[in-house]
Order: sequence, then C-alpha cells, then structure tokens
Amino acid sequence: MRVHPKAVIFDYGLVLCNPQPKAEVAAMASLLQMDFHRFHDASWRYRLAYDQADIDPASYWNAVAQRVLSPREIEQLIDIDSRSWTHPNPVMPGWAKRLRQAGLRTAILSNMPVPIRDAVERCEWLPEFDCRTYSCDLRIAKPAPEIYEHCLAKLGVAPADVLFLDDRPENIRAAEALGMHGLLFTTPQEAAAEIDRRLGMPVPLIATL
Repeated sequence: MRVHPKAVIFDYGLVLCNPQPKAEVAAMASLLQMDFHRFHDASWRYRLAYDQADIDPASYWNAVAQRVLSPREIEQLIDIDSRSWTHPNPVMPGWAKRLRQAGLRTAILSNMPVPIRDAVERCEWLPEFDCRTYSCDLRIAKPAPEIYEHCLAKLGVAPADVLFLDDRPENIRAAEALGMHGLLFTTPQEAAAEIDRRLGMPVPLIATL
C-alpha cells in the first residue's frame, strides 16, 4: 500500500544544496596552511558543537586551526565556508516549491551554524517553506529526537504523515524511530525511483528530472 504524505521535511546540506565545491574547501585549507585532508578532518571534528552553537565562530575556527587566528582570518573563513553551502541542487529546490504549491506542508530541518544559517536565509533560489528548523537556533542537533519533534510541532502534522529526506543514515533512523517515512538521499534520480515505488505524491519527483 502506497503512502500519501501530507508534509515533506528536507535536510538542507547535500539535499537542497550541492556539496561544498572542492575549490572552496581548498581555499580554506590554504588560508590555514593545512593540506586538504587534514583540514577536512579538523573542520568536521568540531562541527557538531559549532552547528548547535556550543561554540562561537571564532572558537570553532581557532579549534580547527589549532592556533589563535586574527579577526581578518576568521572573517575570511566564515565568508568562504558560508558561500560554499549556497550552491543549489539543480532539482530539489524546485520540487520543494511545487510540493508546497500543490498543498503539502514543507520544512527544512538542518544542522548548521549561525553564519551558514544567515547565508542560507539570503539565498534567492531557496523557495518558501512552512517552517525552517536549524540546530543553531535550538542548540539541539540531529539525530536528537527533540529537534525532529520541534519541527513536527511547527508543521502541525503527525509523524506518520511526513516524508523526511536526509543524506545521513543516522538522521534517517532517528526520524523513522519517531514514526516518519525516511528516505536516505543520494541523488534526485535515486530518490525519484524510491518515491515512485513507495509513495503517492501530487508532484512526482521523477516528473521533474
């Protein structure tokens, strides 16, 4: 039996937007005089604390660099990092817009720090959503159940009526534990095939590819 969701909750990073361009990650690594892989590992080591506002931007970048950076260096890193997360997926924002136009409620539920939240909120390509839930605002990050429950309450829908898309398996498992229909996102093409198999949607994703 196919499920007909009343709402769709989207993760932001790697779902609504594309991955960080390697050139922009390399620019941050170069600024810190770190090789690409060392910078990648260090930047993600402290990212959860940054995402849920346990540490401020200066503390985060000093931890990544393992030294005290100048205000100018921190400003440059924040600018590049924020910009690197504003490249839209060519398909998913448009599908989110059409779902909302068709009467479904839509939301963003994403782990991100304050500077990236501010950059995302300025993206003209991002469509309207019924609610946007960010870890930095609640100081709670996925996969903690409380952040999902907050988003569901803002949407005003039951978990069983929600499709949740995210690129991380642990976040999908947490959503499913609350009763949502989870879909591990890899590409729009694979998501479209899975949605077509499992779900009844007023605007099929496969029709937009």
